[in-house]
Amino acid sequence: MAAKRMAAAGMMTALALALAYLEALVPLQAVIPLPGVRLGLANIVTLFALVSLGKGYAVSILAARCVLQAAMFGSVASFCFSISGGFLAMLVMICMLPKYGVWFSAVGMSAAGAAAHQIGQIFCSAVFFQTAAVFSYLPVLLAVGLVSGCLTGMVCILALGKLKKLGFLSDRLC
Repeated sequence: MAAKRMAAAGMMTALALALAYLEALVPLQAVIPLPGVRLGLANIVTLFALVSLGKGYAVSILAARCVLQAAMFGSVASFCFSISGGFLAMLVMICMLPKYGVWFSAVGMSAAGAAAHQIGQIFCSAVFFQTAAVFSYLPVLLAVGLVSGCLTGMVCILALGKLKKLGFLSDRLC
């Protein structure tokens, strides 16, 4: 069972990295002219891993994706922004995980994670640019993040349902 989970984690890391790259190719700024706005496609994989494989694998997938993404097509700054938002989002979603399916759905967890991600990135921006003025942009990022977080959660629910129906996921995890 551990070997299957490790293989699944490896595939999910590759998928998250591919989605992050695909997202970088989409000229979203032409449609939504707000700096820092993105779809968060790789977060679908992170949330999926959290609810299907557990927190250890999800954290590993997130860390590997952030490191590889920065190494392949990013920078030290992009790594700092990615890791600060990603790990705060993961922390929030891990705290919600015990009540997944009881109080929270994947949509709720994803929306909360998206909000935490934006907060983490704004704090990173404040340190990076050495100004608190960046906090004035937080409401805009939170609004856009909540919408993309809800969409990410919906896609995750669809994927979980499909894979469960096909017999790839156990009832215990989903």
